[in-house]
Amino acid sequence: MRPVTVRKNTGLVLSNLVLGIAVLLFAKGFFPHKAVLPGLAAWPADIAAHDSAPFDKVIFMVVDALRSDFVYSNASSFHFTQSLIRSGEAIPFTGHASPPTITMPRVKAITTGSVPSFLDLVLNFAESDTSSSLAAQDSWLAQLKAKPNGKLVMYGDDTWLRLFPDFFDRADGTTSFFVSDFIEVDNNVTRHIPEELARDDWNGMVMHFLGLDHIGHKTGPRGPNMPAKQSEMDDIVQQIYQAMSTYDHLQSTLLVLLGDHGMNEAGNHGANSAGEVSTALTFISPLFKNEFEGTASPADFSEDFKYYDLVDQSDVAPTLAALLGFPIPKNSLGAIVPNMLQMWTNKADRFELLYRNAEQMQEVAYATYPEAFDAIPDLTACGNKDNLPDAQRLACKWLAVKDLHESFTSNQYMFIRDGSPLLRSFLKEAQSQLSGTASKYDLRSMLLGAGLLVVAIMVTATLGLTGATADNFALSTFCFTVGTYAATMFASSYVEEEHQFWYWISSGFLVLLTIKQQRVHMQGLGRFRTASGVVVCILFAIMRRWNQTGQKYAGEADLVTEVLTRSPWLLWTLIFLTYSIVPRRLRTRPAELGLKRMSIVPVLVTASAFLFKVAFTAAEAPELLKDMVILKPVVSFAARYPLMSLARIVFLGLGNLVGAALYMEKPWTSQLQMSSFLESLHDIMSLFLITQTRTVNIPLFLLFHFQVKVLQNYSAFDPFERLMTMLYMQYSSFFAFGGTNAISSVDLSNAYNGVGGYNVLAVGILTFVSNWAGPIWWTSATACVLKPRTGAQGKDFKYFGMLTLFAMIHALMVMVACLVLREHLFIWTVFSPKYLYMMAWTFAQHMVVNGIFSAVISVNG
Repeated sequence: MRPVTVRKNTGLVLSNLVLGIAVLLFAKGFFPHKAVLPGLAAWPADIAAHDSAPFDKVIFMVVDALRSDFVYSNASSFHFTQSLIRSGEAIPFTGHASPPTITMPRVKAITTGSVPSFLDLVLNFAESDTSSSLAAQDSWLAQLKAKPNGKLVMYGDDTWLRLFPDFFDRADGTTSFFVSDFIEVDNNVTRHIPEELARDDWNGMVMHFLGLDHIGHKTGPRGPNMPAKQSEMDDIVQQIYQAMSTYDHLQSTLLVLLGDHGMNEAGNHGANSAGEVSTALTFISPLFKNEFEGTASPADFSEDFKYYDLVDQSDVAPTLAALLGFPIPKNSLGAIVPNMLQMWTNKADRFELLYRNAEQMQEVAYATYPEAFDAIPDLTACGNKDNLPDAQRLACKWLAVKDLHESFTSNQYMFIRDGSPLLRSFLKEAQSQLSGTASKYDLRSMLLGAGLLVVAIMVTATLGLTGATADNFALSTFCFTVGTYAATMFASSYVEEEHQFWYWISSGFLVLLTIKQQRVHMQGLGRFRTASGVVVCILFAIMRRWNQTGQKYAGEADLVTEVLTRSPWLLWTLIFLTYSIVPRRLRTRPAELGLKRMSIVPVLVTASAFLFKVAFTAAEAPELLKDMVILKPVVSFAARYPLMSLARIVFLGLGNLVGAALYMEKPWTSQLQMSSFLESLHDIMSLFLITQTRTVNIPLFLLFHFQVKVLQNYSAFDPFERLMTMLYMQYSSFFAFGGTNAISSVDLSNAYNGVGGYNVLAVGILTFVSNWAGPIWWTSATACVLKPRTGAQGKDFKYFGMLTLFAMIHALMVMVACLVLREHLFIWTVFSPKYLYMMAWTFAQHMVVNGIFSAVISVNG
């Protein structure tokens, strides 16, 4: 290899290293850990603990993804709970879950009353992570445990055990990512209930049921198993309520039934749609019957999922503090739910509770805005409040509240009547301001990361553009794509509907490529080339209509919902054809080499992969096997074996195929042998990707195969056009599989194939492969099968410089958008998830997948 080439390749590696550092550095400033007040809150010296608290125990029943309509609407199966609402023994609310709507940040909000950092979204997927622990942070759990003889028990989602290590005297945790199971995961909780209800040694019991969420991920909110699961959860409410009415030690026990988040119409969550942010929140106790009138239940279905009064999930912590008589957690940004104050008949007690809530909120406000509060020493400094900054105006409101409280003893009734509105106004404004500043940006890190990337782009542009030659058509198309794509990063609607850009630009490129082929072959095969181009475009049009993605038209008709799920025979015919491609291609090579006995191995491995997929579908989505009589023997046979064992057999078989390909081809001996090995590797990779793909998306690989077969006939297909094809099809296929820039679209259904327990590396790899199966396939196909006619394969690593340049500009534009729009309304719901997706594209798809295939072919060249 020439010294110039070595220097360029070394520079390219360093450019990617700088890209990674810049992305992480910006993320450090954009997703900082939120500063918190240390220690536990305590009652002021002049106030004793609230002996008037109506409850001394709490049973906290979290049903994962319990959307508000699952409990309150007329389609709900929570019939007993609805009867309690009608009788006044259950007080219903719709809880608002701020995004990201996933378990860990929502549990943090519910227990501490604070607004979690968006970084918790990432930590939610790392089950071995302990950096997000709340062991040193105040919460209602910490306050309960700090009480005399305080004892806590927990059963269910082990997120609680990671957030609160050594808090629970008895616990039995279950991992939340085994989404294929929705029976045993809840039975593991239910079996402990009778024993714990009979004991009187605890003052807090937490239960977190995962089954309903798993059903949502599998079949959506209206899946066939949803009514039965709702009824099962309702039976548990009835069991607990009857124990509260029977056991003396449970007479003053409060039951809280709630969801940590909701779900959208696809059964996923993580974003900010109405269904994802609206949860059920119900306070239940026989004691309520004396203070509250019943409410009509069930209610008619509401499209915005708003039922009864709306409260923020952060309000749960201060409300529990009032009801159970302990100080409000120090970092709480919640306000006591007004309706629950009816449990205190004395208005003075109600006001005192609200004042303590305001006092606690003021401490958080002062820690957040110390300069603003110090600048307003008394009410005389307020002047014209309308001209003051928000923080100073908040300080003025606090001084007014404090001043009125000091006059409390002179005229109690008048103060209660006139002071409460001021108190509520302060709480509302403080909650609004402090929630908006829950994440303080480290602008220095953000600017340094972006600046570092600008320098890297300048260097890489020189390396990439001088190392790659392209005609005006290809280079102009690349520049137009980069420029247009960069501009779309600054509009939230374009980020949410990014698939439209890639579908449009890819369709245009394929049409232009076909026209170019026609011009090159004006005679002879010209008509054939034109027909081939039309076929590619038609196949692409089918691909883009496979799944309806994005946010604007989510849930609308597509080929999966309107055709394939309604015609299982068509789906399985296409699946069978897709599986048949791999063994047909792989078994020919051993025969050519005189190793006919080895030609049976690909058939056996493919058969085992098909068997696993049928068994997996029978467990995950049995409706896709409806009326498929021909597959019933396969289902019956597969039912004898655990899915984990079947998946491991498939993975073992795939490993054997790779070993056999290495043995037969000996790719290190010549370029011809390497080329043959790469084609075999692509087929093996295809089978692995099919295994990691949802059943309804498997036929997409059949479309991809035919697209590549047609593109192989393009004789004027130069390396740069090959690069562009790979880039366009990577992104288009990602969205065709149902991907979006929303966290709610992350598919976890295949993340545990063959995994016996939570292994962060294995699950992380399988999750990435499941969600990026399309882009990985097109990288493999372009590198291993779709070879340029020029024979210039050694240039491929040079063209990796162009991919690096695109990745850098993509990353920079997302950084700039997040920096400029950091105060934007949708910064946490649109741009922050986009940044996380950009990180996945950069590190996993670009550096690992694109980098490996480019390096292999470069060495081969």
